[in-house]
Amino acid sequence: MVHGGYIVGEYGDPASVEVTFSATKSYIATLAGFAVGHGLIRNIDDRVAGYVDDGGFSSDHNSQITWRHLLQQTNEWEGELFGLPDSIDRGRLIDASAGMDPDAGDSGSEVGFRRLQEPGTYWEYNDVRVNRTALALLRVLEEPLPDVLRREVMDPIGASDGWVWHGYENSFVDLNGVQVQSVSGGAHWGGGLWIDTFDHARFGLLYLRRGRWGDRQIISESWVNAMTEPCPIKPQYGCLWWLNHEGEISDIGSPRSFAARGAGGNVVFVEPERDVVIVVRWCNDPKMIIDRILGALTE
Repeated sequence: MVHGGYIVGEYGDPASVEVTFSATKSYIATLAGFAVGHGLIRNIDDRVAGYVDDGGFSSDHNSQITWRHLLQQTNEWEGELFGLPDSIDRGRLIDASAGMDPDAGDSGSEVGFRRLQEPGTYWEYNDVRVNRTALALLRVLEEPLPDVLRREVMDPIGASDGWVWHGYENSFVDLNGVQVQSVSGGAHWGGGLWIDTFDHARFGLLYLRRGRWGDRQIISESWVNAMTEPCPIKPQYGCLWWLNHEGEISDIGSPRSFAARGAGGNVVFVEPERDVVIVVRWCNDPKMIIDRILGALTE
């Protein structure tokens, strides 16, 4: 746990590099903010088809998808990516309550055929579509996402050099004549971000400080605000971040708190009102642990 910018408690082996599952998604959102901040994406309400011309957004349905739809998981993208159809996660059920295990299962929980809705009208946790988001950002940034993340975010905040971000064996794509691996947004079917707890804590602290690290604004404060604004049709969710304004993550945490969350109880919880970052790994009930820690701070 980090309080007031200092480590005030730790347990286990926080230097161990571990898979973090869908907490990776919040790192993708950060890179989208980098693209916006550098004018590579002019407006997140722009249609992705205006930026990415690789066939993934050329159909009548997919051409309606905006960057906001991708980041809020309301895009309803239809297609196949790296051998996986979007339907493998379509209709997937997740348990985002106490257990915080949105990645449960190796191939999602199928509930039968579901007709696609118009982009922006239906929220669904779909890892194929998040992988499509990562690929779209790769096209826009024209550089492997891990390279951009390391240079623009992780190195400036003093993260270690031990973290790695993988895709799949078959997720290499052509980028200006070079084969580059497109990374995954979790470890669903493999890949994902492998990182230690200290680096996670630094990442959370960056968001606690509204994107500022020392004298440098690494992420614009406006982008931090955008990522933590509730999705109109899924108010517990922002832009690839989970929100606590309805007590989704913590009963004690303020409505302004938010978290990167993944399977295995992997959580990076940011509580602005108490100046706290809590990183939980491999926990059956993260909500209970987070609330016990927050409760101890108020005793």
